[in-house]
Amino acid sequence: MRQYEMAELSFRGPEPEGKATDVKLTGTFTLSGKTMTVPGFYAGNGTYKVRFYPTEAGICTYKVEGAVTGEGTETVEPAASHGMVKAVGTHFEYEDGTRFDPFGTTIYALVHQEKALVEETLKTLSTAPFNKVRMCVFPKDYSYNKNEPPYYPFAKKADGSWDVTAPNPEFFDNLEDKIVKLGDMGIEVDLILFHPYDRWGFASMPQRDNLVYLDYLMKRLAAFPNIWWSLSNEYDFTPKKTQKDWEEIEQAVHDLDPYHHLESCHNGFHYWDATRPNITHSSLQVKSLAVVAHERARTKKPVMIDECCYEGNLNQSWGAISGEEMTARFWQAVAQGGYCTHGETFLDPDTKDEDSAVVYWAKGGKLIGKSPERIAWLRNIVESLPGPIDPQTGRFGNFCDLTDKQLDAFIDQVPEQHKFFFGSMRRLTEYEKGILRAGEYNYAGQVGEKAYFWYLYRQTSARYEILLPENHTYKVEVLDTWKMTRTTFAEHASGSVQVRLPGKEYMAVLATIEE
Repeated sequence: MRQYEMAELSFRGPEPEGKATDVKLTGTFTLSGKTMTVPGFYAGNGTYKVRFYPTEAGICTYKVEGAVTGEGTETVEPAASHGMVKAVGTHFEYEDGTRFDPFGTTIYALVHQEKALVEETLKTLSTAPFNKVRMCVFPKDYSYNKNEPPYYPFAKKADGSWDVTAPNPEFFDNLEDKIVKLGDMGIEVDLILFHPYDRWGFASMPQRDNLVYLDYLMKRLAAFPNIWWSLSNEYDFTPKKTQKDWEEIEQAVHDLDPYHHLESCHNGFHYWDATRPNITHSSLQVKSLAVVAHERARTKKPVMIDECCYEGNLNQSWGAISGEEMTARFWQAVAQGGYCTHGETFLDPDTKDEDSAVVYWAKGGKLIGKSPERIAWLRNIVESLPGPIDPQTGRFGNFCDLTDKQLDAFIDQVPEQHKFFFGSMRRLTEYEKGILRAGEYNYAGQVGEKAYFWYLYRQTSARYEILLPENHTYKVEVLDTWKMTRTTFAEHASGSVQVRLPGKEYMAVLATIEE
């Protein structure tokens, strides 16, 4: 066993006498004076398993009881990895305290493709800039995604409905294999537990079956360190589930996961309430990225923009933004202290059979867009900063998120001639605040007083004033986020600085403290 890695105990035994999902099996683990009992499961083919996730190094004793039995002692070696990702305030960290900045991508039906395509996709991801992948448990029926999967999660009953009490070992072994391979590449799996795009009946299972499926899934997967739970993709587009059903699903995931991985729910139109205690972060579908700072302020949790449209050339507007715009949306999210997820939707215009085409966002394959290398460049910059990014205080759009008390405190500090201007913000309605946020054309973030940056998006200024603390000096760089160039503008700078710019879109300014 090793700290922060899944430990598995495997036993041979007779076939279950009843339903496979009703098997009674537990493992009790004692490590560093702490005892935890976790459920085991029947893995098929006469094999029973109990999985445990050790969070500390030391001597671990275990006792397995139920359908099979066993006991023993193992040494848990010190960690060679960082552990699970957790939400800490409005950012993410691994369990060992190492910062985690998610740069996501989307491959919904990755595990439902044939072996050759999956291997090609994994090869692509091994050199891509992404450290999080959104993908589904259930197969997906949607445009450009009509193929039958190689495996189904359950056996079928005589009437053709799914028997969730008879999980298919091949399906779950295949799913786990991909989770492990992605984890070996340092990629977190944002696993989508339900979705509405379905022709097989998984989206319309009765709630009792949903809960049996979740119970079995948690027994199998909860000990994997690189898992995030996404309750659904576009949950509000699923006609067979009520709000009460979704809340029950949310609670079940929380209760059944002894390690409490990250948990979110992705919207179509109606945001899931990320202030709910079981939810660890916002997972949003939006086109206007100005919402990030507002959502952070509202929920006081991390904000993932998990769908902001896709770089591609489809007929649909959601799949036809440029590489420039996809790159820009990452910069907008990051500059406000949020995080973003990529997707790619290119289709050969001469394709005769669109349903069998390989479109990356659906099935994987190769990346051909222009944004991934720019996202990689941004990721390198972000990870080189001395800490996580928060929105700069005092930005015009950010005033919309101040409480009355905070706004009054700010107004007290501004020159007399500006007090009326900022005081007028007290009269803004929520509708007017939304318009102001959406109209932001520059986005600004900071890491305490150690680093500041401004992303100007489509602003074409020839010069731009930045304000730096007087008590430190900074190196100021001009960044061309499309050409991926960094040019030093000034050193030993402080206070008000007029930065010269080339008067074109997609520029940024970065100021880092000089130690």
